[in-house]
Amino acid sequence: MLRRIALTAAASAAASFAALATAPPAAYAETLPLLPTPPAHDADHLTVTVRDAGGGMDGTHELECHPAGGTHPDAQAACAQLDRRTHWGQDPFAPTRPGGMCTMQYGGPATAHVTGTWAGRPIDATYERRDGCEIARWDALVPVLPELDA
Repeated sequence: MLRRIALTAAASAAASFAALATAPPAAYAETLPLLPTPPAHDADHLTVTVRDAGGGMDGTHELECHPAGGTHPDAQAACAQLDRRTHWGQDPFAPTRPGGMCTMQYGGPATAHVTGTWAGRPIDATYERRDGCEIARWDALVPVLPELDA
């Protein structure tokens, strides 16, 4: 009895495989789950506005990646940093975790605002240096944001 069930299951699996193998790819491609597709190269465009950083670092710059370009002072390095920080399920522009333990350290009055599109997703992120967590978040995006001495 067990042998008959095993043979029936094997025959059924073989028939299913044969049917799929002979069908054109379009016939069964629609039944597969959709996987994320890489963004179009022109989708990686950011506007970076920095204020109160001093030392000639204030201003608004356009950053384009893939290929690197725009008015950002170090577009190549900025794009490389964003590529390194972009992973499935992680947002390189995510805010700090609410309720996290942060040092009561003031990093200065500098602020930044990043808007645009990265990896096919809209970006609208604000940066400050009001405590240790925010300083670390800023520093993780250098050279997209200017490197500042705390």
